[in-house]
Amino acid sequence: MPLSLHAAYVPSALQMLGTARHLVDTAEKWCAENDCGHDELIGARIFDDMLPWAYQVKCVAEHTQGSIEGVRAGLYTPDLNPPPMTFDALRDKLAAAVATLEALTEEDMEAFIGQPMRFEFKDRGMDFTAEEFLLSFSQPNFYFHCSTAYNILRMKGVPVGKMDFMGRVRIKR
Repeated sequence: MPLSLHAAYVPSALQMLGTARHLVDTAEKWCAENDCGHDELIGARIFDDMLPWAYQVKCVAEHTQGSIEGVRAGLYTPDLNPPPMTFDALRDKLAAAVATLEALTEEDMEAFIGQPMRFEFKDRGMDFTAEEFLLSFSQPNFYFHCSTAYNILRMKGVPVGKMDFMGRVRIKR
């Protein structure tokens, strides 16, 4: 049986949303235990020209929930609004993304296959089919932003390891 678009996208998106949620919880706990202001992590960057930690977490939601909304509309443009600036607001953003993904059925996802999809950013655009967009653009983006959020925490000394990034893996039952 061929792999469905739902099976190829949704479980991995939910896994990274769970990882991002865990990173938010871990960051908040670490701040409390180390007398560290929340802004020190929320605004942390690896390099000055990179977006801050909160933006990385926001982008995990944007490239999961936002990408599904984009596929439904046939157009995705990145949300360039500032990210949520509290741990609670970041959790809310991630929870909304989880709810969107959990509500998707296999039939919903299979109906997207072959639909035209356009990504636009500033003065650039790329045309895809819905499945190409989700699997070759959106999915690498949510992994990238989740791993960047993880790496920022590591850089700041938060004790997270590989299993904190891996999140809830899907094992044979």
